[in-house]
Amino acid sequence: MSLFDLVVIAIGLSMDAFAVSICKGLSVHELRTRHYMNVGLYFGGFQALMPLIGYLLGKQFESMITNVDHWIAFVLLALIGGNMIREAVGDEEESVDGSFSFKAMLPLAVATSIDALAIGVTFAFLQVHIIPAVLLIGVTTFGISAGGLRIGNVFGTRYKSGSEILGGVILIALGGKILIEHLFFGG
Repeated sequence: MSLFDLVVIAIGLSMDAFAVSICKGLSVHELRTRHYMNVGLYFGGFQALMPLIGYLLGKQFESMITNVDHWIAFVLLALIGGNMIREAVGDEEESVDGSFSFKAMLPLAVATSIDALAIGVTFAFLQVHIIPAVLLIGVTTFGISAGGLRIGNVFGTRYKSGSEILGGVILIALGGKILIEHLFFGG
């Protein structure tokens, strides 16, 4: 997997955290450095931790499913991307409170990073160098989440669903790319 592919995955995965960060930004009248750090560390930290856990789990089963790993990668990325798009166009309104406490942030960080767990499993099958990959995902999500906090504070919810749709499309396209490379180019 190329660096470009990893950057695209990192951006796609960070879109849920970006959308929640926009909502958090709506709830804060005056942003402080601690708000940016809190959002960035929670979301970036969990987006880095979950693929590492998924990778370790995937490595346990790698030898059993090497012949179908490209299909697994495609299906997981397509399901994750499709779910992101479904949530973005759905009528259900997410509610995010204005608290930055452990009790408020932990469930949000876990919920926005569950997709990254499945990506980690995919990484195990694709022989990705996991430490640089999770660092890239964590740092990317940190920055995008901090930016989302600011955007939410300034502009409101205008960009929330668009970012989730974009993230979903990116992940589906990447899954298709992996499948096509393997089927047609032996990648």
